Amino acid sequence: MRLINPRLALPILSLAILIVAVFWLQPRAMSYVGINLLFNLAVPIALATVAQMIIIMVNDIDLSMGAFVSLVACITAAILPGNPALGALMLLGCVLAYAALGALIEARQLPAIVVTLGMSFVWGGAGVLILPSPGGTSPVWLTAIMKAKPPLVPMAIIASLLIAGVAHLLIMRSAFGVRLRALGGNARAVSRAGRSTVRLRAMAYAVAGCFAVLAGMALVGLTTSGDANIALRYTLLSIAGVILGGGEFTGGRVSPIGAVIGALTLTLAGSFLSFLRLSPDWQIGAQGAILILVLAARLLVRQAEKRT
Repeated sequence: MRLINPRLALPILSLAILIVAVFWLQPRAMSYVGINLLFNLAVPIALATVAQMIIIMVNDIDLSMGAFVSLVACITAAILPGNPALGALMLLGCVLAYAALGALIEARQLPAIVVTLGMSFVWGGAGVLILPSPGGTSPVWLTAIMKAKPPLVPMAIIASLLIAGVAHLLIMRSAFGVRLRALGGNARAVSRAGRSTVRLRAMAYAVAGCFAVLAGMALVGLTTSGDANIALRYTLLSIAGVILGGGEFTGGRVSPIGAVIGALTLTLAGSFLSFLRLSPDWQIGAQGAILILVLAARLLVRQAEKRT
């Protein structure tokens, strides 16, 4: 009997190796404050990664994730503090727009990668209209939540565990999650069973939109301001986090817990590379190299399993 899901083995090992490397380079990081600083931005990245995972689970890829999270950050920083009702309605409208996007993609059989690339400019333009220059402020209650300091374990770790648990229950343990994974695995079979694929894809995008909205709000809670370009890197980071966490681009094969671990690994990789005094330009390439190494290791493991 296997003690751990093989899909999670490599992500956990990758994160463990990075943690050991960081603590070896900077022993002072082995503390409550140090761990909190290392994983400070892990929560919004984890939420965006889960959102991207849901899109990938239904065989799509969202190239507008970073722009959408940035738009949410602009609404949260510019509208929500002064007019909570309007801000909440705008955030709800973002989720509904995301659901409509999924329905359109399925109904017209459009390539999601092209549609979402186009939507990235729409989200980005809307963000600039709402917040033309970096600024705004975070709602007091949001900052209080994101910068809370619970005893023993930093908030970033607690929130990441909570995100992983909720995503796992929703995707892997609920009937709703089973239907969504079935849509990614065999859409024709789902249609023949009498389920509306348009409705299911719209629901998948709606749930992804909810997680993306939470990502944007969490980011503002941490940075205390908004910017139309604040989360553009989240598009590639979220895709990398899903794949690093054991997900695949086809067949509805994903791992919610692995996706969060992948997001934590990418967050920690940034800190590790900073300790090595690499310039920001080189850090992006180094993160890509880490991803390639993990994927190569996964391929070797699969080949070994097939031989046995």
